[in-house]
Amino acid sequence: MKQFSSTELANRTGDVLAAAAEAPVTIARHGKPRFVMLSTEQYDRLRHRGETRRSFHVSELTDAEAEKLIGELQDSIDNE
Repeated sequence: MKQFSSTELANRTGDVLAAAAEAPVTIARHGKPRFVMLSTEQYDRLRHRGETRRSFHVSELTDAEAEKLIGELQDSIDNE
């Protein structure tokens, strides 16, 4: 993924927008990626592709969910 600094975004807006029209770009602040810029078409594809996955921090899992996750990870390792 192409990356621009926030300063480049301010100084070269046209270049950043042109790049984002082709593929998502990362906007970095203080050398660390902070934002992703993408076209509305790309965004709509992401939103409407029927993806139902969610992310959780391990501290948010119930004991049963943690056990299920560990079991599925172990099965995946065993089947390699």
